[in-house]
Amino acid sequence: MPVLSMKDLLEAGVHFGHRTRKWNPKMARFIYTERKGIHIIDLGQTLDLFERAYEFVRSQAAAGRPVLFVGTKRQVQPTIEEEAKRCGSPYTNQRWIGGCLTNFDVIRRRILHMLELERNFAEGKYERLPLKERIKLEKELNYLRRNLDGLRNLDRLPGVVYLIDPTVEIHAVREANLLRIPIVAICDTDSDPDTVDYPIPGNDDAIKSTRLITARIADAVIEGREGLQVEPAPADAGAPEAMPTPEILNVETETHLMEMWEELTGEEGKD
Repeated sequence: MPVLSMKDLLEAGVHFGHRTRKWNPKMARFIYTERKGIHIIDLGQTLDLFERAYEFVRSQAAAGRPVLFVGTKRQVQPTIEEEAKRCGSPYTNQRWIGGCLTNFDVIRRRILHMLELERNFAEGKYERLPLKERIKLEKELNYLRRNLDGLRNLDRLPGVVYLIDPTVEIHAVREANLLRIPIVAICDTDSDPDTVDYPIPGNDDAIKSTRLITARIADAVIEGREGLQVEPAPADAGAPEAMPTPEILNVETETHLMEMWEELTGEEGKD
């Protein structure tokens, strides 16, 4: 069975791009059409490119290379944390720390310092310190946890960086490119796919869309690392249908396009 189906993508609203005035011409090859001021993404290409990215992530996980999950936009933060923890991968979902990859040795020392503080608090080594000093250490620990908690198990550079929206995560993209670390990313119609090694054309704002793709990438990590065959959600009873072509979108007669788009993104329009 395929990891994703056209039906899954449609129900999650993966085909909804940005408004036509907010687009990157480099994404033109992934755009199927335009309706009511919104670009519609070619889901046929999304499926093909996702399967390519899935196989790559699985192979890297099987080789023992860490997969770093990155997503700092407010609506994707819970998804990044949940799916990264599910597959045992490092993640960052609050803000990208400058030098997280290019200056990894320093970041790793800060992670080790955070772990040391946690251990000392757990063992009660700071109980006899003056209250003012103890509060200062607690604040430092909370700050480190907020920014580095998802990276606590990252003891070397990742083999893959998976991120949502390379336009927002531009600093992560630049650092990964400098170190030639492959990037897998959900690219909306305002993104530059040339900065990404494995672009997945799709809606990077809707919670359903980002959760669907991120969960499947996490499945690839699990399958590669543990040799597990992760089964997709059960399909409807009956014979499996052939994968439809992009024409199934039927955007010519879609009467609720704007309403669906606004419901999925949770806003009246993407700026």
